[in-house]
This record gives sequence, structure tokens and C-alpha cells, in this order.
Amino acid sequence: DDELQTDGNRSGRFRNGELGLAPTNEDVIRIIAAQLAEIGDQFDKEIQGRVVNDLVQHFLNENLSKEEITLHMSRVVRELTRSIPSDMEQEKAMLVLAMVLTKKIVNTVPSLLHRVFNTTLNYMNQQFHNYIVEMVSAVKQ
Repeated sequence: DDELQTDGNRSGRFRNGELGLAPTNEDVIRIIAAQLAEIGDQFDKEIQGRVVNDLVQHFLNENLSKEEITLHMSRVVRELTRSIPSDMEQEKAMLVLAMVLTKKIVNTVPSLLHRVFNTTLNYMNQQFHNYIVEMVSAVKQ
């Protein structure tokens, strides 16, 4: 499976000492990334600072397990999804909200990058793997 990068680029892998790109239609990935970025820009303005600060506190708490933080992030995303227009697919809204929250947390406390990125990646893989595969397939057709 290829990795979907938030900037629309494909993940590179080293093969036999050379950088090889995974065999994916780059244009499809760029189209999806552009759509998600546009939605993310709209959501970015709607997320209040207290929501981000609350998540930052959870990530800073060393006593919380990855699972506990992931569950809290999932709850926050679900709560924020309630304020999203109903004409948008819920999975898409939740996926974008998770990415926007990640960006806001890391912009607030850059030292949390590794922990926040890994948590978000795990969350997205658990919740949206099939949705992302379907989204890529739909654009290819």
C-alpha cells in the first residue's frame, strides 16, 4: 500500500540503493490532496483554540497511553463533525478534521510532532483506511 502524504506527494522508498516511487497515479493523489486541503482550510477557521489546547494537554500527559490519546482524539473529531454541513460525507469530514487538528497541535507545540503524527496516522489507519482506498479508486475512474 502506498502512503498518502498530506502535501499530495507520494512516499518514496529505497530499492537497491535508489529512490523508487511507489507505482501510483500521482495525478490522482494530487487531486485528492487538493480537495482535502481546500476543505481543511475551511475547517481550520472553525476549530476553537480551547479544543486544540485540550488536545495538547492530552498529548503532553506522559501517563496517558497511545490508545487513550487516540480515543480522546476520536471523541474530539466526532464532536467537531457535528458542526460540519450535513451535505459532506462524514468520513471525509472526520479525516480532514484529524489532519487539521494535527497541524494545529504541532503548530502550537512543535516538540509534539512525533507523538501527534504517530497517533494521527494510527487513528487514520484504524478509522479511514477503507475510505481512503475507495476515494483513490473513485478518482481513478
